[in-house]
Amino acid sequence: MQVEHRKISDLVPNANNARTHSDAQVAQIAASIREFGWTNPVLVDGSNGILAGHGRVMAARKMGQETVPVIELAHLTETQRRAYILADNKLALNAGWDDELLRLELDALQELGADLEVIGFDFDEVEALSIDCDPLDMMPVLREGDREPFRQISFVLHDEQAEQVERAISVAKKMGPFGDTQNENSNGNAIARICEIFLTSQGEYL
Repeated sequence: MQVEHRKISDLVPNANNARTHSDAQVAQIAASIREFGWTNPVLVDGSNGILAGHGRVMAARKMGQETVPVIELAHLTETQRRAYILADNKLALNAGWDDELLRLELDALQELGADLEVIGFDFDEVEALSIDCDPLDMMPVLREGDREPFRQISFVLHDEQAEQVERAISVAKKMGPFGDTQNENSNGNAIARICEIFLTSQGEYL
């Protein structure tokens, strides 16, 4: 397989490509190309039809480039070409993350001054990885005799809501000591602080 440069105008996007690319993601791809160069050529069939790299071609066009590096896979059958277009995207999505190692690597890159958005991580994702609170499904259960003067409150949350609550708890904890309270549960203190701030902003706090 040989890499060669071909004109973007000669490349033909696949009409059946099920993968979508938002303007924001295309901008991220363009930023990555500027930072790291062309590390992943566009893959085409024997007729300049794009098999993989639609987003990269869109980014290159956005950057004003006239040519892109290409590898031709003319040996694939029609069935193989159609299958590969899906496999190229889906197989990457099936991978996971080691959250602890990812957190450490992102922290190290931030300390080195790297722009994390260039590698596709936005502020919300980085903030979510910095969460340091008990999982919501592992909250302690108070026995009847241990409750007074405490009260157990349970919520049912959608996954996305749970992520927001955990992020808010993390931010509240970073605001410093909770002050004079009998409650030793940091999550409970953080939630109380969040509610206090909200009620005060609404003129409802007493």
